[in-house]
Amino acid sequence: MKRASLRLLHFQFQKFYSKSSISVFSQDFSCQFSSLPSIDEHNNNHPSNPDSSSCSRTQSLLFSSKRRHSLNNPSHNLSTLVEPRQPSSQLSSRQRKLKERSQLVDDFEAAKTSDEMIKAFQEMEAILDEKELGLACLKIGLKLDEEGQYPEKVIDYANKALKILDENGHDNDLSLPLAMNLQLLGSASYTLSRFSESLGYLNRANRILKKLEETIDDDGFEIKHVLHAVHLNLANTKNAMGRREDAISDLKICLEIKEMTLDKDSRELGNAYRDMSEAYVALLNFKEALPYCIKATEIHKVELGTNSVEVAHDRRLLGVIYTGLEQHEKALEQNQLSQKVLKNWGLTSELLRAEIDSANMQIALGKFDEAINTLKGVVLQTDKESEDRAMIFVSMAKALCNQDKFSEAKRCLQMACGILEKKERSSPLEVSEAYMEISMQYETINEFETAISLLKKAQMMLEKIPQEQHSVGSASARIGWLLLLTGKVQESIPYLEDAVERLKENFGSRHFGVGYVYNNLGAAYLELDRPQSAAQVFALAKDIMDISLGPHHVDSIEACQNLSKAYSAMRSYTLAINFQEKAIDAWRGHGPSACDELKEAERVLEELKVKACGEFEEQKALPAHPVRRRSSRTGVLVD
Repeated sequence: MKRASLRLLHFQFQKFYSKSSISVFSQDFSCQFSSLPSIDEHNNNHPSNPDSSSCSRTQSLLFSSKRRHSLNNPSHNLSTLVEPRQPSSQLSSRQRKLKERSQLVDDFEAAKTSDEMIKAFQEMEAILDEKELGLACLKIGLKLDEEGQYPEKVIDYANKALKILDENGHDNDLSLPLAMNLQLLGSASYTLSRFSESLGYLNRANRILKKLEETIDDDGFEIKHVLHAVHLNLANTKNAMGRREDAISDLKICLEIKEMTLDKDSRELGNAYRDMSEAYVALLNFKEALPYCIKATEIHKVELGTNSVEVAHDRRLLGVIYTGLEQHEKALEQNQLSQKVLKNWGLTSELLRAEIDSANMQIALGKFDEAINTLKGVVLQTDKESEDRAMIFVSMAKALCNQDKFSEAKRCLQMACGILEKKERSSPLEVSEAYMEISMQYETINEFETAISLLKKAQMMLEKIPQEQHSVGSASARIGWLLLLTGKVQESIPYLEDAVERLKENFGSRHFGVGYVYNNLGAAYLELDRPQSAAQVFALAKDIMDISLGPHHVDSIEACQNLSKAYSAMRSYTLAINFQEKAIDAWRGHGPSACDELKEAERVLEELKVKACGEFEEQKALPAHPVRRRSSRTGVLVD
């Protein structure tokens, strides 16, 4: 008979020739990596079919029902060439047991639901050997996970499987099932918000799979299936823990696996590029997001056509990216192309949101009347108490603020808040994001107390959502800034310090957003006459700004000037002059557009030089201190 291999693993237990096998189907597992082509497709070089369902695309990782027929179990055919099949009444006791066992295993394999599977498992549990028992528990866990209703039961069965698979860790044939089981435990732990446990299981699965890749001779296609699922779960878990920067590396591995296993023009690969782009957008890294989104658009245009829904989604994302890059004309162009397709397909809800995005782009371009007209047309398509209508009022307020129509803008904001207050329990994330947007408009009309109140309200709601800790950090940063702006310096510091820690955890210590908070924190320290603390955080801000924005960016120059102020407050005039001169050089690089800033910077430099000279003269005027020496007799310093 055929030996079980790491490539197919279709018959884990066929070494026991007289026994029927328990198979673990990847259709229970395939939802984790539904866009990868099936093993059969890979081996036969068939392209993936984008129209087929995810579960039918991915065939068995461990055992295939089709391939199982290629090795007939002797319990299914006990006849020989010279003897006719015996009637069941004449079967020996051993043959009857084999037939009963075969029937029980077949019932287990044929089960359509987890309840049917568990019932069949209970009937045959006593006849299974240890390894079969472990794989049967894994199969049940996978089925329960697919149904998505009982994560606690998933963990129960996966833990039973883990105990058995761990005890048989010397058996290399069980390494892949062990990795699958750890991935399953990681997925279920994530569902239960046990993120640290999830990370532990997934990291161990990753280590096992890496070792497996090193030991195999072929391309390890089945291993890549499981590895994709593991890294996808790792990315989700890290995002939930606020480690968004770390999650990017796992998403990149997922993308690399898809690039190796999918056709270069497949729809699924286009979706993967778009997912990668969205991940960078979440980090506000629009520059990195752009090439991935362009790739996604190009693939979807070739595969599905220019007027496909997928291309419309790509274009809408391109609009967001170009807005983030402050290329508003390009953003509006992509948005309008997207709207045409969405309208043709009758996707009214998505079209509505695209039209709101379009109005916001018009506002960014200074086309306030056009934006207001767009919003007036859209508002009629919404329900009176809908979140969409609330967001339309927010955008309307933004346009009115830019036209200095503050009373009308305030009425729009009040109507938006009236709608959103009723949605706080049902849609906490959407409402909290809207409150943060509304607070910005109140800030524009100088109603800082209302802005702070809304931000604190949003922050309390976001605290309860584990995946939104980066938003909590953003809210803290905004509250701290507004408190600093309104003279509540001491009160601002805890918010700014909290924002720094949260944003570092989520976006990394070198993200430009962290640099901005450091700048504000330094200003607060300086106000409280803590120049040394201010110099420390201003130096951190400058380093971050120089790396992320470049030394000639306006905000980088401001950080440099702030550092000069801190050193001046410490009476370290040499350092203060040094950083002020660097700021002046950077302003000169901006040409005539920065003429006023350059003049002010040069004025400050002259003041610093005067102070430095005064300091020098003061030191000269001080009486000379007598030289202190150490007594040779006592070792004590004496004058």
